[in-house]
Amino acid sequence: MEDLIHISAVRHTFRTASGPLPVLDGLELSVPEGGFVAVVGPSGCGKSTLTRLVAGLLIPDEGDVSVHGAKIVGPRSNVGMAFQNPVLLEWRTILQNVLLPLEIVPTKLTKAEAEARARKLLALVGLDGFEDKRPSELSGGMKQRASLCRALIHQPEVLILDEPFGALDAFTREDLWQIMHRVKAEEPFTGILITHDLRESIFLADQVVVLSGRPAKTQFVLDVPDVGVRTLDHLYSPEAAEMLNILRHQIEVAQGRAPAQVTS
Repeated sequence: MEDLIHISAVRHTFRTASGPLPVLDGLELSVPEGGFVAVVGPSGCGKSTLTRLVAGLLIPDEGDVSVHGAKIVGPRSNVGMAFQNPVLLEWRTILQNVLLPLEIVPTKLTKAEAEARARKLLALVGLDGFEDKRPSELSGGMKQRASLCRALIHQPEVLILDEPFGALDAFTREDLWQIMHRVKAEEPFTGILITHDLRESIFLADQVVVLSGRPAKTQFVLDVPDVGVRTLDHLYSPEAAEMLNILRHQIEVAQGRAPAQVTS
């Protein structure tokens, strides 16, 4: 399958008051068209910097970031983003919040078509009937569902999820994992998920990329087997337990708490 996103030999350093702060060092990462890659690693290793590079909000000091073989040189309108904080505008209804990107990104949809699409997305994530509510009237999980709809409203080619479920309780988080599978089936996209939750990574992604400690390199790549429709029961299988053990070890390696090779 052809790569949609390709990151090659990327190096980036931030200039701070206390001096240069190297964040990425020769990062390599590819995401095939229609693929879903989860990126995990120690806190502060550069995961969010990676999302800004793919969105074109940041240009690397060295190396290339490309989509469909074209080098990214600035912000891209075909990228949708959802974050840990939904940042919904209280003076707008949920429907109006979802429609907000279409006021910024050019669209061929008429006003009626755009509203119909927003209502369809809200129904897909279980928010039908809440279109006219204000953000303060919704729970945290419901706000995150609305944020996901907003990220998808302009039919982005790439969806970036930067720890969107990190602040939610375990039950709500697992519910949203299942919703994500339904959304991807109905609204195909190429996705990058930033997460600290290893269970989340193997439940949602086709591939898990482990970044090293800062400055980050691609330390390890785990392919998640295709088991068809995933249910939460898969997380309790021997196969899932083995993947989680591998990823936990890789995180310990990235944190400098374990050797790179497992010894018997």
